Amino acid sequence: MRSEHQPVYMIGVASKLCGIHPQTLRQYERMGFIAPSRVGAKNRLYSEADIFRVKKIQRLTQELGVNLAGVEIILKLLDDMESMRSDMEQEFDDFRREAEERIHRLLSNSNLPVRKDEPLLPERHLKFKNTDF
Repeated sequence: MRSEHQPVYMIGVASKLCGIHPQTLRQYERMGFIAPSRVGAKNRLYSEADIFRVKKIQRLTQELGVNLAGVEIILKLLDDMESMRSDMEQEFDDFRREAEERIHRLLSNSNLPVRKDEPLLPERHLKFKNTDF
């Protein structure tokens, strides 16, 4: 199974998947909206993530009427939000792991009865909302 970030589509295929002209993909690349991988000096390869991002740009411009300057700001904000969400999840997991280790250390020096077949802290059922539209 391939990753969504694995570059697989040539520009012609990517443009058909997005329903836009290849020149538009080149323009989005020049503007920094997407960054396809390069094979050799000229050939661009697009990933599923690139295709999804282009479709997000299309929705912003065509359905919501946002101009390209607005798209740039919105994409930056969405990228920042995703980065913060990812950092927060990592911090939460690190905190939980550290708390369990501390509890185990405390209980190993105690005569308190503790069940070994379940975690000391409740499992995380919290799902962070994705910012995809």
